[in-house]
Amino acid sequence: MKLEQTADGSYTLYVPELDEHYHSVKGALTESQHIFIEMGLKHSTVSEPHILEIGLGTGLNAFLTLLSAEETRRKVHYTGIERYPLAEETLKQLDYPRLIGKQHEEDYYAIHRAPWNTETEVSPWFTLHKIEDDFTRLFNPEEGSRPAVPLYDIIYFDAFAPEKQPEMWEQSLFDTLYKVLNEGGILTTYCAKGVVRRMLQTAGFTVERLPGPPGGKREILRATKSD
Repeated sequence: MKLEQTADGSYTLYVPELDEHYHSVKGALTESQHIFIEMGLKHSTVSEPHILEIGLGTGLNAFLTLLSAEETRRKVHYTGIERYPLAEETLKQLDYPRLIGKQHEEDYYAIHRAPWNTETEVSPWFTLHKIEDDFTRLFNPEEGSRPAVPLYDIIYFDAFAPEKQPEMWEQSLFDTLYKVLNEGGILTTYCAKGVVRRMLQTAGFTVERLPGPPGGKREILRATKSD
């Protein structure tokens, strides 16, 4: 993987095998804050939300969620699924606390140092459950041995793009994500492709096209589970 600076000064990772970046090159930090915090977390009215992230990756979304939870004193229960955890040396090169504030450096690394497959209280306002596994296996409705999953209030869908990892963007997976959301729950994603919007609608979601992050994508999607 290769470290690359994005337009807002924050860094992302480039994966040559997929010809894909972890974040938008037009601004990694700006993208995450807009799509997942502003349009996801802050849009939810649940007082103590349970969040599921598909693709923990660099931990940037989890980090920003932790900071928001501490700032607003709104307790968050966060589950992140990641098949390929990143090495701490790579995370240090990304150095997200440099832009956000060095006083939060320990918060960022606490997320990555938390043990896998167990619930950990990272702070009084942020409880983390990292799952090292394949999202498509855990949430495949055809898997007879699929473990029972809790219900969530917010889903951050931050997988690699459909053309890079098509197996992460199948109708059966969106059908299952609809089922694991509480009534009124929301899913946000950077991908506004028509095929993705239609799959979300087929699953039962009410889907909105929203303005993308400043200087970035023109549109993003927010899907809501409602009657």
